[in-house]
Amino acid sequence: MNSDTFEVIEIVQGFPGRSTRHGGLGWSSVTLLRGTDRLVLVDSGSFGMRPMLAGRLREHGVDPAEVTDVLLSHAHYDHAANYLLFPEAAVHIGADELTWALATGAAFIPLPELYAKDLAENPRTHRIQPGPDGRAEVLPGITAVAAPGHTPGSLVFRVSGSAGPVLFTGDAAKNRAELLSGDVDMTLDRDASRNTLAIIRGLWRELPGTVVVPGHDVPMTWPEGSEGPQYEGVRDAGIQAWFGDDLESTHDVDLSRTEET
Repeated sequence: MNSDTFEVIEIVQGFPGRSTRHGGLGWSSVTLLRGTDRLVLVDSGSFGMRPMLAGRLREHGVDPAEVTDVLLSHAHYDHAANYLLFPEAAVHIGADELTWALATGAAFIPLPELYAKDLAENPRTHRIQPGPDGRAEVLPGITAVAAPGHTPGSLVFRVSGSAGPVLFTGDAAKNRAELLSGDVDMTLDRDASRNTLAIIRGLWRELPGTVVVPGHDVPMTWPEGSEGPQYEGVRDAGIQAWFGDDLESTHDVDLSRTEET
């Protein structure tokens, strides 16, 4: 493996849905990139993921202190909150995103304002400023692309994977529906998001074999000659509830089905 290519390991699979009664679901994608001399985490997940995140990293022989870099697609809690769990990692976030997050402060949106304040003051924080072409090299083999709309300073990361190119879209393209329809749900600027989706689709088709990892969906490819994308995995999601009179009486709800309602 060359120093500028990475083994791509899914740590947490994103889920393309939202709660109808209890606020944000926040089940976002978290991915580990293993290079020759770097361990990189693409987004860090939400608070509720912490025990699972520790277990999944352990399964892959990763001590959190060994992670060298955390790439944050944007500042929302479900993507950014756990960067503090990786004490030796440089934390990379868009300069415009951090400026926006600090100016916003406490608000009724999924922005962890105290974490944004820490990011702004933390010596481990690296601000990414895309150039006139909208791109910036973050690390060898990793390029950031400006992707405004969902938030003003959202970024997409293109990675040289050992099995081919990988495009991490964060919430600039949350799921398959957004990628294919060209429209978005939950955005601060719909027109900017639509423009960003067009850029993402162009990046996807630019390099054959590119795998797209959305912020909240299963990774997918768009093979040459195919009418549409194909999932590169099987959706796996569910919840367990206690509706009875004792802890042994559990109800499992499978959320992996894809029937439309």
